[in-house]
Amino acid sequence: MSVETGDAARSRFPAFYKLPVAERVRMIQERGWIGDEDGQSLASGEHTLKPHLADKMIENVVGVMGLPLGLGLNFQINGRDYVVPLVVEEPSIVAALSSAAKLVRAAGGFEVESSDPILIGQVQVVDVPNPPQARAVLLQRKEEILNLANSLHPQMVARGGGARDLEVHLHARAEGGDMLVVHLLVDTRDAMGANLVNTMCEGVASLVETLSGGRVFLRILSNLADRAMVRARCVIPLEALAGKGFSGEDVRDGVILANEFASLDPYRAATHNKGIMNGVDAVALATGNDWRSIEAAAHAYAARGGRYTALTRWFQGPQGELVGELDMPMKVGIVGGSLQSNATVGLNLRLLGVKTACELAEVMGAVGLAQNFSALRALSTEGIQQGHMSLHARSVAISAGAAADIFDTVVERLIESGEIKVHKAREIIESVRSEMSRPATARGAGATTTQASACGHGKVILLGEHAVVYGSHAIAAPVPLAVRASVQDTQAGGVDMLIPRWGVKCRLNRDPAHRDSFQRSLGLVFDRLGLIEHSMRIDVVPSVPRAMGLGGSAALAVAVIRAIDQHFRLGLSEAEVNALAYACEEVAHGSPSGIDNTVATYGKPILYRRGRTVGEVAKVEELRLARPIPLVIGISGCESLTARTVGDVRSAWQRNPGLYEGIFQQIDALALQGVQALQEGDLEHLGDLMNVCHGLLNALRVSSRELETLVQIAREHGALGAKLTGGGGGGSIIALCPNHRGTIMAAMRAAGFQAMEVDLV
Repeated sequence: MSVETGDAARSRFPAFYKLPVAERVRMIQERGWIGDEDGQSLASGEHTLKPHLADKMIENVVGVMGLPLGLGLNFQINGRDYVVPLVVEEPSIVAALSSAAKLVRAAGGFEVESSDPILIGQVQVVDVPNPPQARAVLLQRKEEILNLANSLHPQMVARGGGARDLEVHLHARAEGGDMLVVHLLVDTRDAMGANLVNTMCEGVASLVETLSGGRVFLRILSNLADRAMVRARCVIPLEALAGKGFSGEDVRDGVILANEFASLDPYRAATHNKGIMNGVDAVALATGNDWRSIEAAAHAYAARGGRYTALTRWFQGPQGELVGELDMPMKVGIVGGSLQSNATVGLNLRLLGVKTACELAEVMGAVGLAQNFSALRALSTEGIQQGHMSLHARSVAISAGAAADIFDTVVERLIESGEIKVHKAREIIESVRSEMSRPATARGAGATTTQASACGHGKVILLGEHAVVYGSHAIAAPVPLAVRASVQDTQAGGVDMLIPRWGVKCRLNRDPAHRDSFQRSLGLVFDRLGLIEHSMRIDVVPSVPRAMGLGGSAALAVAVIRAIDQHFRLGLSEAEVNALAYACEEVAHGSPSGIDNTVATYGKPILYRRGRTVGEVAKVEELRLARPIPLVIGISGCESLTARTVGDVRSAWQRNPGLYEGIFQQIDALALQGVQALQEGDLEHLGDLMNVCHGLLNALRVSSRELETLVQIAREHGALGAKLTGGGGGGSIIALCPNHRGTIMAAMRAAGFQAMEVDLV
């Protein structure tokens, strides 16, 4: 919905692109852009077009093809805020639009106006005995022809539309004589209007034929809708244009020069205008409009003077500012059967909140101008390829088959290689898989002192989370997701840690009193090992997603400790690494069970029970699995804050210890039964145990709406069992899937979540 400028904060979503899909849906729902029903539809994937409905739309249907639906943010148009739905597969368009809209918004937003939504219908008349006389007669009888046309669609007239005017054109034919063409100018209001205009042309054909004395041939609408125009304008001050090493004057003059190139050269103009349509078409697809018609009108209009040229004009304003203008035909609709047959279209129109077709045309005009500005700015400064590279690398990694656990690593190495090709991505995938299959780097005195690298394992908990904090048993196992850390000496005079994938770049403060929450864990390691005075850089590459209940913090601690151990030849034992990692977990989570750091250290499936009294050593028993355990991990995208959920459970236990200890005992019994199921390879029994365990965890109130949705998806599509794993409150679920793994993962992804398959061995 659109809102007044005073409520502008609703359309600003800082760092929206960093959020997982489910969190984005929840955010736009909480801000009121969509209702609960639409939010649930987006989260579940129910909005997508179904094959049986597609079968009613076109012929010979065999399936439905999906395209990404993104949101253009920050748009302010004629003083109103919009979140703009965009359906497009090309990388960088959504990001470029949102960035341009943010910049223009700060300068006052877009000013856009549109003319009445007039569509032209053409009636071709040939073999006319006296064309000039016929033209005069048709114009004299104009009202009679218009009344006949309007009688065919009285409801359109009642809504304020209908046939408004009539024109008659004469065209010389190659073989001699004139062709007479009648133009019906029809206001179609909020409908696209193609069928309506065609019906009117058919209906007046006989009368036109009688009045002209000729023979009517074609009777059809024209897609050159140059009577339904949109005109968008923006003004950007110099200070807003400066950045990335370029002055405001440099950027302004570069955009103007690039636009001048397009205005003079049709070869450049074709690409220039295609950039405009990148944005316009994305909105047209999202709102169910005929993007082919809009494209045809735009390009025909660009060639109206006999030479194809740019649809935009960029020039210097009186105060030195950059001024941009776009004029183009924009005949669109917001009502009609073709729009109503696709549920996603209805959802997108509600999200956009336009009330009339003219308002939609104005939004599309602003989007076209914004996209054009983004392209020209990129071309005239750092070059457009730089902005495309990261997103293109992601598309290539998907095409090459990079799985979720190594996806980010493959993308990073692709960009570093400078060769963003599918064959290169496949080489990188093989290399990464080979690295992951090697044993962990040997620990001890033989390690190098120049640079050392080590890893810590991610994990899932099959049975027993939360209850394990209170002395119950739990079963956990490593997954093929790891955190890898490397250490090298520097001359920078401090300890620097970089985790680009998690957005972490920090210098360890030597004074513990001035360390933030992240630095406290890192600092504890250096303080205890007596290394705080050393200068080094720690690079971390995690394939474990952060705060998703998969043991990322423990894996990070183990990887860093091991890398330091190797680098300085400390000779730490596995038990010492584990103890240090546990201390880091205490800093991060308050009262951890110790299971995460134990799996991260030893990398084996275990039955675990923490010490029940102060000083009692935890019980750790390695489990031998009778067969691989096939799982799907469903990742909600909502951060799992273990410290908070553990604290909430503790508060509830303190209020009613008898009730909660009974739940812990039931979970303990499930874990012990799980040991037998694993050792016997009884997957059906294990699935039952997981389902019951999830119900008990839900009773502890550590589940969430996203986790429940993932669990339900998994069960509905054939999982033997499904439950949350880890701290809950967000994070991830695991589903036991000896069959249907591909179907389950596809369903999770269709609902906006991430999914990956793993085998526990």
